[in-house]
Amino acid sequence: METRKVQVTGGSTFTVSIPKGWATENGIEAGDRVEFHPEGDSLLLSPRTAEDTVEGTVDITDLEGAELMRTVFTLYVSGFDIINLEATRVTPDQRRTVRDATQGLVGLEVIEETGDRVVLQDLLDSSELSIHNAITRMRLVSITMLQDAVTALVENDDDLATDVIERDDDVDRLWFMISRVFRSALRNPSTAADIGLPRETCFDYHSSARQLERIADHAAKIGNHALELGEIPDEVREALEDLHAQSADVVEMAMDALLEDDGSEATRLGNTAREHVREIDQHTREVDDLIRDMDAERAQQLSLVVDSLSRSADYGGNIAETALQKAAPRPEN
Repeated sequence: METRKVQVTGGSTFTVSIPKGWATENGIEAGDRVEFHPEGDSLLLSPRTAEDTVEGTVDITDLEGAELMRTVFTLYVSGFDIINLEATRVTPDQRRTVRDATQGLVGLEVIEETGDRVVLQDLLDSSELSIHNAITRMRLVSITMLQDAVTALVENDDDLATDVIERDDDVDRLWFMISRVFRSALRNPSTAADIGLPRETCFDYHSSARQLERIADHAAKIGNHALELGEIPDEVREALEDLHAQSADVVEMAMDALLEDDGSEATRLGNTAREHVREIDQHTREVDDLIRDMDAERAQQLSLVVDSLSRSADYGGNIAETALQKAAPRPEN
């Protein structure tokens, strides 16, 4: 850490020098402009942001299937505006995988295809994307998925179960978008200014979005079990509905705490949600005892359903913990 003395020039202008080493490393010379980004009681200094798009190139000759899809996801989240995928010859299977990947990402489109290259471009400006709106949408979809998954299970509704499984892609799409904007805000303070949120809040939303994405994954798992289980006893059905209601309440309360502007109310909601998680642990053991005497295969699948509901509550508890940290008083410098 280096310190500098603030001076006054012209009777009213405060000036401070910047470290020469930092200026040299960032290509800053006399006469260049730099950017200041107010963030609470801090002032961030960065080189003037370039207007050029960020472009990356990857050789996909040896990449297929899931590995190729993960590569596209990674480049998107990493913040590349233009992604060049090159190979000696891009195969039809690779093209299909790339198209499938772009359908799962907000704003990313195929803009060029040749025999040896596929070019993707993100057509959305980060400043046009709202992390707040995205996480609110994730909340709605993931909690609705969990509700519908349990309904599909207890009512033996295969169509609803299939619909839940398919909706998991919608949550993943929002999760990747939030991750992209979050990483961009970490690298470039001007991005945080563009989206209108402090970087610390971006971190809280990103952390909580990850928990919502996991809840959606467990809803999809319950949907898959619903397709296989068939009818279940009334006693078990009621127990699962009660467990779901408790788990969903934790997630809802935790998200209310996260999005609450009043620190005292957010703290109250967060603490209440955390307390309810401990109560659900006891209820989970009771439901496990209830299904233990069923035939082994059905008991195992139902135990996995119980585990998914319990884990969903735990993820809600994680969101509540983030909300408590977000609401906590800030230390004075």
